[in-house]
Amino acid sequence: MTVILNQSFTGISIGAVLLLIALGLTLTFGQMGVINMAHGEFIMAGAYTTYVLQKSISSAGVSLLVALPVAFLVAGAMGALLEWLLIRRLYTRPLDTLLVTWGVSLMLQQLARDVFGAPNVQTAAPDVLTGNISLGGGVTFASSRLFILGLALLSVLALTLILKLTPLGRRIRAVVQNRDLAEVSGIATGRVDRVTFFIGSGLAGVAGVALTLVGPIGPTMGTNYIVDAFLVVVVGGIGQLKGSVITAFALGVLQSVLEYSTTVSVAKVIVLVAIVAFLQWRPQGLYTLRTRSLA
Repeated sequence: MTVILNQSFTGISIGAVLLLIALGLTLTFGQMGVINMAHGEFIMAGAYTTYVLQKSISSAGVSLLVALPVAFLVAGAMGALLEWLLIRRLYTRPLDTLLVTWGVSLMLQQLARDVFGAPNVQTAAPDVLTGNISLGGGVTFASSRLFILGLALLSVLALTLILKLTPLGRRIRAVVQNRDLAEVSGIATGRVDRVTFFIGSGLAGVAGVALTLVGPIGPTMGTNYIVDAFLVVVVGGIGQLKGSVITAFALGVLQSVLEYSTTVSVAKVIVLVAIVAFLQWRPQGLYTLRTRSLA
């Protein structure tokens, strides 16, 4: 039982990391149809924001809390700038967005090497997040993983409330369901696209802050997660937030169980094979978006 509980928590914590990374893509790829390969570099920007803030704020706890909104704004501004400069001209050409954003991701990686150097750097975690919480009987939960889990759930709640209850959320859903009808109804779809991209990219920055608690920061750290994030969004169903939540935790638990009985590499291969088999059976993912669009 102890092993099951520990492995289950490990799987949930992996799922929380996947969910944080995939949340932004749920908006930019799932709802806007933009294949943004630079999303991983927005994660990197959020992580380096934490690193820079720790240079001027000595308290690791305070710097981490300050980094969350600052990283959201920094990554969000980068995303909004990318949308305004390039992506808004390519909305009808998804393959071109893939190539352009891939080129932008390489440029951002090189920029990070020029500014921070090629070697990875490390940030200090707050003391309260460096230990484990013991529930007795050998069951322990890492404090940093619990923090990431709470941050992921809070981000999902905030995004859900924005999409369901705010005028901005209603405009975003209107544009997603029928862009032409939204335009003739007086909605500035270009502005909605830019704000949506800002939020999605900002969430990537928040994910970057969280990842500083589980590993080093480097120019290519985003590329290690971008494929998994796309898989979560595709398997969950394009643009479906609840599908992404279920998929992230399901893949995390599956990976944890397989890693315990095999190795990390074998577990990764089996998970990918399972995803391919699932998409062969259900190519639209767990959930589908019902729209009134004729396209």
